[in-house]
Amino acid sequence: MNKALSIGLLVGGVVLMVLGFTAMDSFSSDVSRFFTGSPTDKAMWLLIGGLVLSVVGLTLTLRSPR
Repeated sequence: MNKALSIGLLVGGVVLMVLGFTAMDSFSSDVSRFFTGSPTDKAMWLLIGGLVLSVVGLTLTLRSPR
């Protein structure tokens, strides 16, 4: 059960990162980057959340069972 949860977290993190990269290439992110120099907050939160979930899922997946 624990292994399935950790793999699910890893897959969810990868999906969020893909959505974040897609959001960074959107028109609204380009407009935001033109005026502020940074992409939209949504794109950044998707990338950060995806990275955190991926690290947690990978750590739990590779951790040795007790």
